[in-house]
Amino acid sequence: MYDFVTIGGTTRDISFFTEQGLIIKNKKDILRQEVLAFELGAKIKVENFYYSYGGGAANTAVCLANFGFRTACLAPVGDDQNGKFIIHNLLARHVSTRLIEKVKGYESSASFILIHPSGERIIFAQRGANSQLSITQEKLRVLKKAKNIYIASLAGNWLLNLRKIFLGVTAGQKVFWNPGMTQLIGGLDGLGPFLKKVTVLAMNKDEATEFVMRTPGFNKKKRAYLDKTENLLTAIHGFGPKIALITLGPDGVMAYDGQKFYRRAVFKEKKRVDSTGVGDIFNSTFAAGLNLFEGDIDKALHLALQNAAAKVAHLGAQNGLIKI
Repeated sequence: MYDFVTIGGTTRDISFFTEQGLIIKNKKDILRQEVLAFELGAKIKVENFYYSYGGGAANTAVCLANFGFRTACLAPVGDDQNGKFIIHNLLARHVSTRLIEKVKGYESSASFILIHPSGERIIFAQRGANSQLSITQEKLRVLKKAKNIYIASLAGNWLLNLRKIFLGVTAGQKVFWNPGMTQLIGGLDGLGPFLKKVTVLAMNKDEATEFVMRTPGFNKKKRAYLDKTENLLTAIHGFGPKIALITLGPDGVMAYDGQKFYRRAVFKEKKRVDSTGVGDIFNSTFAAGLNLFEGDIDKALHLALQNAAAKVAHLGAQNGLIKI
């Protein structure tokens, strides 16, 4: 029996820094309020590349294993050298690869990550084998025995996989879900049937705004309503999850359990190098904290913010994390 099974993708990442991008404020577009621009036709110099690992299922599995939880990663990799590297990395970080599937004829997913000096990043992602995620009967048998299930962003036939996962969820299991934008654009019509089985539904402010905007009854709400995080949390909690959580970037995080709003400011980092994977680390640490602290949301948020601050001080999504 695993304490956690994480479900989603894995990647081999290539990161690079550049100071030549220009951040432009774009507040007229609620979903793209800041953009990073480069001169068209310019040649941008890059000093070096940094190779690391990522993917929602892999990042969260590594994070949870660091807290001493027996963790398995359920994700596909390609039948290539990068797939071997990804598996080796997970094993080295004490994550079970029993549920990793090698997909013949596909390359492992890869990401090309542009990092701004502020630590913010833009990710160019190739889905590769991640689009071939499948939930077999054998995997479902393992999932049903897990104490906790963590679902990250899903590619490929994600709706079929979600149906299989949630059909097998038992009353005693906790389900932590950080949907990708592919899932969120379906609004409540796509995700609604699953949400009553979810313990924590987590997303960032842009994702939460998009999700609520695309849901009948909320799609005509004014900008002032959508800008207020409490309104988004109340709406999302009303869709079914026990706890709704929205990360706010430099403005911290808010959560709502139907009784109380919880708000925490970010930890002041010693240095900010790379924010890649910080959402995965924050959300999975919150899941760890709810288990470690017997459901105490305040303590879980504190631990999650602490781990997020540790992560952004290091290159790569899985480096510099808290370990127990």
